[in-house]
Parts: sequence; structure tokens; C-alpha cells
Amino acid sequence: MSDQSTPYQPPRVWKWEGPDGGKFASTNRPVAGATHEKALSVGHHSLQLYSLGTPNGVKITILLEELLASGHLEADYDAWLIRISDGDQFGSGFVAINPNSKIPALVDHSVRPPLRVFESGSILLYLADKFQAFIPQDLHGRTECLNWLFWQVGSAPYVGGGFGHFYAYAPEKLEYPINRFTLEAKRQLDVLERRLQEAPYIAGETYTIADIAIFPWYGGLVEGWLYGASDFLGVQAYPHVKAWADRLLARPAVQRGRRVNRITGPVEEQLPERHDASDFAARAQD
Repeated sequence: MSDQSTPYQPPRVWKWEGPDGGKFASTNRPVAGATHEKALSVGHHSLQLYSLGTPNGVKITILLEELLASGHLEADYDAWLIRISDGDQFGSGFVAINPNSKIPALVDHSVRPPLRVFESGSILLYLADKFQAFIPQDLHGRTECLNWLFWQVGSAPYVGGGFGHFYAYAPEKLEYPINRFTLEAKRQLDVLERRLQEAPYIAGETYTIADIAIFPWYGGLVEGWLYGASDFLGVQAYPHVKAWADRLLARPAVQRGRRVNRITGPVEEQLPERHDASDFAARAQD
């Protein structure tokens, strides 16, 4: 641990000295590219997802389960587990479909050549457009939906890499960064609270990929499972966000999507890999 009585003085040129001891530190490095050869598995569905049950990962599995529940049978998928703590995201096969080495990543084998899609917001938009579902088809509705989708993409790093990192994962509890990112996390929750006073869903009257994108992050904060920080953040101050999160959490497709590629929490809520709808029932029986 650093001596907080001595202010840190940045060097003229920064040099990487290896992991800093924080959680997930071993997965961070200042260069891109593969560290080892490892091919990706491919199942029998057109859509192949490589992911982990993090907030960004479950966005995609929730949407896929919603598509299937809506009758889009071509949305059936294989979900392969990428263990980021083991460095799976740096395998050559994964880097080939996402040069940024972040989950989730998707390959659509229904087109030729197969199409890679990476970044969670891009995958949500791709699937919504592919199936013309969970995104408004009129100009005004679509634009409002995308406004909020990109709001989430731009805002959540302050919650995850900012608040979540310093509050839950950093090797030291430091007042300044925790206060700084708590300020921003609560401001963002207030943005959502004000919006959800106006409409039942983020983009308006209908449930869209904007809700699916925002729910795992901000719904997770007010429901208490993300960073265990609901008391610290005083989430009772955001009753409309809580009511919205409760409505989404009651959806069976959301419940299923939250289980896929999950390897933490109660065992009965985990489904490390998903290759068929029957996998949910089989796991429950196990």
C-alpha cells in the first residue's frame, strides 16, 4: 500500500511495473493483442456469443432471450464462457473477433462470410435491427432509443471503472476517488429518475434495447447486487428507477438472460454455458 502522507508525484514518462494488486489487476496491461493461441468453440446455432455474466455481458443474453420469447426462433444461440480472470479474452480466437479483448463478442454465421460484432452497444443495435424488434421503427422513436443507448455506453464507465473500482475493487479505500465517482453515479441515477417520472420505459412507452442496456448497470445498483452499494448510494432516493428495475426483473426473459454465462452467486442461478433452451431446466434439476 502506498504512503498516503506522501503525495504521489507522476514521473515525466510513465512506465508499467506490472499488476497493482487490485482485483482484476492481472487482466490489465498497456498493450493489445493475443497472449496465447486458443481457438474458439463453435456450436450449431447461427449466433455464437462469447461472454461472461457481467453487466455488459447480460445485456446481450437478456436481448437474445427476449427475442426468443417474442417468437424470433432464428435468434437461438450458443453462449460460450469467457473467463476474464483466466485471460481467455487474450486468446487468439477471441482477439480475432474483438481486437479490444473485452466481452461480449458475437459472431453471426447466418451471413457469408461470418460477421463479427463487438462492443455491447453495437451488438444490441445489430440484433435489434436484424430482427426489427425492441427498437422503434419510426424516426423519432428510434432516435430517442439510440439517445439513451449511447448515454449508457458513455456513462457506465464512470459507474464500473470509476465508482465500482474504487468502492469495491481497489486495493486501498481512497476518499477522493470514491467521493468523485459517487457524485457522478448519483447524478446519473438522478438523470434516470427524472426520465422515468415522464415515461414507464427509458425511451418512452415501450420496452426497448435502451432499457436492456441500462438495466444491468443502474438496475443492479438500485436492486443491490451491483457492488453491494445500495445503502451507500442511498438508492431509496430513486423510487422511479427502482420501480422500473422491478418491472424488468419480473420478466422471465430477463431472469433467464441474467443466468447465462454467470459463474458467481447461488449455484441454481448460474448457467455457465447455454446451447439450448432446455439447459435452464437441466441446470435447475442439477
